[in-house]
Amino acid sequence: MRLFIGTEEECDRRAALEVVKQIKSKPDSVLGLATGSTPIGMYRNMAQAYRDGEISYSRVRTFNLDEYVGLAKKHPCSYYYFMREYLFKDIDIPADNIDFLDGTASDLAQECARYEENIENCGGIDLQLLGMGHNGHIGFNEPDTPFESLTHIVELTESTIKANSRFFDSEEEVPRKALTMGIKTIMHAKKIIFFVKGAAKAEVVRQVLQGPITPKVPASVLQLHPNLCVFLDHDAASKLNL
Repeated sequence: MRLFIGTEEECDRRAALEVVKQIKSKPDSVLGLATGSTPIGMYRNMAQAYRDGEISYSRVRTFNLDEYVGLAKKHPCSYYYFMREYLFKDIDIPADNIDFLDGTASDLAQECARYEENIENCGGIDLQLLGMGHNGHIGFNEPDTPFESLTHIVELTESTIKANSRFFDSEEEVPRKALTMGIKTIMHAKKIIFFVKGAAKAEVVRQVLQGPITPKVPASVLQLHPNLCVFLDHDAASKLNL
């Protein structure tokens, strides 16, 4: 595990640099991407690298971690919409190179199987970006999700619904189900960037990185990954025993 602790801005810049380095070394890299407030600054830095002529995303393939069930791509709270607004519209990635879980698919189980097959057909994910929920979830893999899980349908916990309600007009509008890459799918990535910000997650960060490996804290499985880069701002790292 490589650990970087710094200001929020330093973490945004250093995490983006890891992605840029990956693409420079392999221009047709397969990236696994995440949503939420944590990676926004990193995505801005990635887009700036493109505007500066430092990098091209024209051969990159992307897969996103998850998507709400029932939200169309054009819905302003869909994760597809989020990625378009915060990254895709600002870089040169072809639309055909962007793969997303379809939360409106008529057969959700078949959609999950399609996603797994597409990831495998691309040779797997080269670099996976992960944030983390307040309960230690990665993607939408809630506590007690089996470590052997592949892409699947999940019932969101009340704590996750409440945490995500800030992106909606009301808590009642938050979908109760989502599609997510499974923990096994995530762990098969060749390299993982784990990025957490804020004092509210400091105790969970301690459990994830220095506590027992247990499905009760899904992100704790990351201790087993052979190529893990951790980026924490000072607040998120405040309870680590260093």
